[in-house]
Amino acid sequence: MALIGPVAVLGCGSWGTALAIHLARCGREVRLWGRDAQLVGQMEAQRRNDVYLPGVELPRSVHLAPALEDAVDGAVYVVAAVPSHGARQVLRRAADRLRPDVTVISAAKGIEDGTLLRVSEVIAQEVGGERAVTVLSGPSFAAEVARGVPTAVAVAGRRREAVTAVQQDFRSDRFRLYASDDVVGVEIGGAMKNVIAIAAGGIESLGLGHNAIAALVTRGLAEMSRLAYALGGRRDTLAGLSGLGDLVLTCTGGLSRNRQLGIELGKGRPLDEVLDGMRMVAEGVRTTRAVLDLGARHGVELPITAQMAEVIGGHKTPRAAVEDLMLRRQRSELDE
Repeated sequence: MALIGPVAVLGCGSWGTALAIHLARCGREVRLWGRDAQLVGQMEAQRRNDVYLPGVELPRSVHLAPALEDAVDGAVYVVAAVPSHGARQVLRRAADRLRPDVTVISAAKGIEDGTLLRVSEVIAQEVGGERAVTVLSGPSFAAEVARGVPTAVAVAGRRREAVTAVQQDFRSDRFRLYASDDVVGVEIGGAMKNVIAIAAGGIESLGLGHNAIAALVTRGLAEMSRLAYALGGRRDTLAGLSGLGDLVLTCTGGLSRNRQLGIELGKGRPLDEVLDGMRMVAEGVRTTRAVLDLGARHGVELPITAQMAEVIGGHKTPRAAVEDLMLRRQRSELDE
């Protein structure tokens, strides 16, 4: 299947901008829209996104769209790269202008507050079940994708033809996509890794060493796998790019916003103060409570997530959270 129309990218943050740049380099016509009209105007004038992705020029085939309706009108693909808490409102506004045969690609990682729906479920509710919805997720710092650093991600969906088309039309010699039909596993991995990354930042800030980080990543992966399986996903998906791959990157990489948040919390700074100093969204803050509620709904024990909820809520210090995890009841490594 060849691309026969423009691609709309919704969201002018670092990830949306990076994907727009990547697609333009692939020879696609890209319409990039953002909720911040002032930022969109600056990007149009300067051909850069100095707020979220400094130092990278926008290719000529990236067209800034002031109006959401103009961005999605006639687009073959619509990439939803807005934060998870804004996805419903944006897709609801766009729905009436979407082509019947459009493929909507969720590029957000999180769980909707209140409903506890994954982002692809939110999108499907707003655009209608007749339209294909896929999910793009994996170890992919926006700044590195924008620079053309080799990157591999997963694309998941229940319609094989849509997944295959995204694989073909979004690939390049620097961007490789692996297909999956496990939408649940891919999305839970992408959401939960942010929670574990906050914990990783806290451990690093406390100077607790590499052993502790390795243990956290391993047990965090087990926690992610348990919840994904309870929701209908497959455990082997969490051993892939959208699970282990993204988890390792986010827990150890210097560009991770959630890891940086954990580092600051480990220094004893209040959450509100840390968030006030961050321009970009750290999805793990919202996701922690939602994931814990999902676990309770499905009877899944999530000890790391529970401790992070206490830390984020200001009820416990990061050091106390680590001690409580270490002193939990001894168990078999393979216990559910």
